[in-house]
Amino acid sequence: MTATTITAPLTKSGRVRPLAALQQTLTMAWRSLVAVKHNPLELVDYSITPIMFVFLFTYVLGGQMAGSPQEYLKYALPGIIVQNTLFMTMYTAMALNTDLTKGVFDRLRSLPIARSAPLVGRITADLAKHVWAMLLMIGLGLALGFRITGGLDGFLLGALLLVVFAAAVSWSAVLIGMLAGDAEKVQAFAFTLIFPITFTSSAFVRVDTMPGWLQAWSDVNPVTHLSDAYRGLLLGGEVAEPVLWSLLWAAGIAAVFYPLAMRAYRAKA
Repeated sequence: MTATTITAPLTKSGRVRPLAALQQTLTMAWRSLVAVKHNPLELVDYSITPIMFVFLFTYVLGGQMAGSPQEYLKYALPGIIVQNTLFMTMYTAMALNTDLTKGVFDRLRSLPIARSAPLVGRITADLAKHVWAMLLMIGLGLALGFRITGGLDGFLLGALLLVVFAAAVSWSAVLIGMLAGDAEKVQAFAFTLIFPITFTSSAFVRVDTMPGWLQAWSDVNPVTHLSDAYRGLLLGGEVAEPVLWSLLWAAGIAAVFYPLAMRAYRAKA
């Protein structure tokens, strides 16, 4: 068997080999990440917005909600990180929409690469930025008085859960990016959808303080399950049920939006 046979990216039927597809995906991810090196301002949205969220929620709402900013931070920081994670998935939509309108995907289409590589590569790169923003917010929270009492295992499992959920939601962002006419429409849709979902969950307030009809919605809200799971992992306690529900929601979201996103991508390409 020759080296050419081993490294050939395409099968006899013209399909990209799995290993080659993985390499192409990682190349696309690196393409997105290396842009930060040449243009550090691209990291601003992943840094300034998380810091702003932590300070505004802690010092504007903290005294009213829990008597002091530090006490409110103990409850709200996990929810703030969850909200920021969901908002950041929309950056994926805006970046893909920009690539489409600028003809980047027209150039990629001419290459012998897996169809999914540009999409999965973008999502992979953005997940790395998710981790950066999460670590930044955790570090700021620790400086302001938040303490991780769930141990290192809780911290790592919580980070993994956020990444898995963000990866699933990113496929809905891909679909939005493919269907929206421009980046401004993507941003408008993101605010319209994410704000109501996060503010009617347990991310920032306890569900039992809401009206009964709103509690019924909040109890099935995926952001409630994710916030409770992440909060429990960071602070310690029983988290089996919210973690399970979060994983089920992630699987359901991916199962629905992955095929729709790929169909929209093929239509665009």
